[in-house]
Amino acid sequence: METRNAQLLNISTNDTHANFTAKAEPKDSSVALQAGLAVTLALITLATTLSNAFVIATIYQSRKLHTPANFLIASLAVTDLLVSILVMPISALYTVSQTWTLGQVVCDIWLSSDITCCTASILHLCVIALDRYWAITDAVEYSKKRTPARAAGMIATAWVIAISISLPPFFWRQVKAEEVTSCNVNTDHIFYTIYSTFGAFYIPTLLLIALYGRIYVEARKRILKQAHKPGKRLTSAHLITNSPGSVASTTSLNYGTNDSSSCDTTSSANVSQVKVTVSDALLEKKRISAAREKKATKTLGIILGAYIICWLPFFIYTLLVPLCDSCFHPELFDIFTWLGYLNSLINPIIYTMSNEDFKQAFHKLIRFRCFRA
Repeated sequence: METRNAQLLNISTNDTHANFTAKAEPKDSSVALQAGLAVTLALITLATTLSNAFVIATIYQSRKLHTPANFLIASLAVTDLLVSILVMPISALYTVSQTWTLGQVVCDIWLSSDITCCTASILHLCVIALDRYWAITDAVEYSKKRTPARAAGMIATAWVIAISISLPPFFWRQVKAEEVTSCNVNTDHIFYTIYSTFGAFYIPTLLLIALYGRIYVEARKRILKQAHKPGKRLTSAHLITNSPGSVASTTSLNYGTNDSSSCDTTSSANVSQVKVTVSDALLEKKRISAAREKKATKTLGIILGAYIICWLPFFIYTLLVPLCDSCFHPELFDIFTWLGYLNSLINPIIYTMSNEDFKQAFHKLIRFRCFRA
């Protein structure tokens, strides 16, 4: 009897231990998953902050970059920096914990900052595209209008539109007496959802596609025009020979002067050689200009592609969820939100790494910081 009781007690103890182990393992894996997610989101936030801060510092330090076009890029970096400081840290905490613990007031401020800063970032892309469109299609006239004051006006317009999109939810916000455990934009107002998504994404996206399409076509025209344009030699080549090639001109200079003295021959050859070299330098300059146009055209595709990949899933989700809430998994919202935030990290990388002046100024800034350290 005692043996049987001991066996039953042993079996009961083993079952309890097995149940405890089964419960502990999912809990441990959940904690590990949360820790990994927290580290990943923290790294993305830190990288976004540092990259945009370096862009601002680079433009501030380098006088060469003090142009209206670069002021727009600096303003974009400021906007993305605000996203990384005001929005991403709280979003990371909310994403990891899956519950809101900061109260109603912080929730309202955070949502307003999120909508305003992210919309302003998107609208800055439109402002930069519009500036480049005017610069490439009406270069002479726009060069006179392209002033810091005009850039400031374009930046102010982007912020006004962004704020006008973030304010409406405050008019129908209801103060909850109970403890707030979630913090989301109210999607019950379908008209506001349409207004905000179209104002913050769909209309700017159509504008970006139209502008970059026109810029691409114009850039291609310039590339093809420069590629098919015959090389113009200086008139010095015609003093010796009618051959359009610099090698042929040099050869005739060296071997086709029998009646001249050795000194005159040498002097004539040197002068003509210098002039031909200058001519080749002009052709090289045109070739470099065509290469830059081609690189700029490629950069436009990268900018537009990165923007659409980052933000399109979020705004499709935002537009369709009010129509069919059960059609989407809630965790998709967090994934699409952080994919959109990722655009604030990509922007400074694309806009600076595609510009040689930015690269040089950035390297000088890094060397200066290292030297001071």
